[in-house]
Amino acid sequence: MVEAADFTVGELMTCVFAHHLGEGELAIMGANSAIPMAACRLAQLTHAPSLSFIVGGSGAVNSLFEPMPASSCDAQNLRAECVLPLPDVIDVESRKIDVFFAGGLQIDKYGNCNLLGIGKPGELKFRGPGSVGLPFLSRARRFMIYTASHNKRTLVEKVDFISGPGFLDGKSYRGRIAGSGPALVVTPICVMDFDETTKSMRLKSTHPNVSVQQVRENTGFELVIPEKVTVTHVPTKHQVEILRKIDPGGIARNSVKA
Repeated sequence: MVEAADFTVGELMTCVFAHHLGEGELAIMGANSAIPMAACRLAQLTHAPSLSFIVGGSGAVNSLFEPMPASSCDAQNLRAECVLPLPDVIDVESRKIDVFFAGGLQIDKYGNCNLLGIGKPGELKFRGPGSVGLPFLSRARRFMIYTASHNKRTLVEKVDFISGPGFLDGKSYRGRIAGSGPALVVTPICVMDFDETTKSMRLKSTHPNVSVQQVRENTGFELVIPEKVTVTHVPTKHQVEILRKIDPGGIARNSVKA
């Protein structure tokens, strides 16, 4: 049996996302999405059995993976309720997604994500995989951002390229974003949301044994810090047991390091 305190940062992040998924919602994620995949399956097996999710470009709807595959593009995901062809996945992304899980090489204070590359146009220091499905973020009812690293290289004042639009510059987003925009950012050290007025990233909770100062020192912009910052709820014994049953190889569990 798993003790209540026996969890990894990856499992903590997974449980945070699972908590924010609801009954009847439709979620989608990209290729490198172990934590969102595990979060969706955990939500289905606990509080949101009618949640549905599309596993990236595979087109698999409600993949029944056990054990969890290494990638959302793995053929093992095709053991699912149904499999959509890519044109249908794109159609759904553009019109009907409740929750879109997103990430990036860079993420800025307004939740804009960059997957294209680091550097100036034509002078990239590092090339990423490209925008892929991130331009559809503005069509989702809301989206949640995850990153395996929390540092000033990843969380920047302004992204070099906007692959997926968050709140843009915090002022001109109205009328340009169909959904409600980014709702949550979960990193290995904290959970953040967005200030309702400025649309700037705001510290919501710190993970156990992480201080507000540590979060400040590792963030490349000035965070909104409320008067009271709580500690992130830790996974329950039951949640950890479920996660280790569906992910015995620890793909999600060991995907991030604090």
